[in-house]
Amino acid sequence: MIFIKNKEEIMIMRRAGRMLAEIVQFLKSKIKPNISTYQIDEYACQLMKDYGVIPAFKGYRGFPAHICTSVNAEVVHGIPNKELILKEGDLISIDIGIEYKGFYVDSAFTLSVGKIDRNKQRLIETTKEALYEGIKKAKAGNLLSDISFAIQSYVESRGFSVVRDFTGHGIGKAIHEEPPVPNFGRPHRGPLLKEGMVLAIEPMVNMGGWEVEIMDNGWTAITKDRLPSAHFEHTVAITDKEAEILTK
Repeated sequence: MIFIKNKEEIMIMRRAGRMLAEIVQFLKSKIKPNISTYQIDEYACQLMKDYGVIPAFKGYRGFPAHICTSVNAEVVHGIPNKELILKEGDLISIDIGIEYKGFYVDSAFTLSVGKIDRNKQRLIETTKEALYEGIKKAKAGNLLSDISFAIQSYVESRGFSVVRDFTGHGIGKAIHEEPPVPNFGRPHRGPLLKEGMVLAIEPMVNMGGWEVEIMDNGWTAITKDRLPSAHFEHTVAITDKEAEILTK
């Protein structure tokens, strides 16, 4: 079932989204060479306590950390690690969600660690731009796969590939609600988008092929060809006009 949120529920999620956006900005300021992904998770933990919000991922299906930290060829669900020290030229994708007053919001971003080469920079830019291409189609009256098609078309026009094993999702009283929001597919298919739906749209884009595999920890997805990956996500509310980005 796809849940429609009322104005009061959207207002709670809007407030949560603003807090999450502030947490994200702080975490971005801490990413630099010689920091461990565990330290980034510690910062996130403290910030969530300061804001009075609950980490969405900690303990979810047994996930051991407050955020996901995926480095270079890791696509999603990277586990923060004291031994994983960021170095110049790395890419890091951080996926972070919080619960506030019984409602969840979710966001993700990829950053460079120091200077990176042009191909990695294009990968980051393309993934972020693809997210916004998808959000443009998140309008009442469109069908769900209009979002998917817009993302895939943009990514592939830039010479990259869209991960197919993971999708965006509905979000609200649960971190994952119906419907799944694929980042690929033909247009004009799937559920009708209606005012009050809230979606987490999140393209995951690879420099090489789209195939991934799961690492031995049982969580982290990594590109099969070990080429870099990037990930961006916003929680958006469908309105009678343009989608409202709650996590911006």
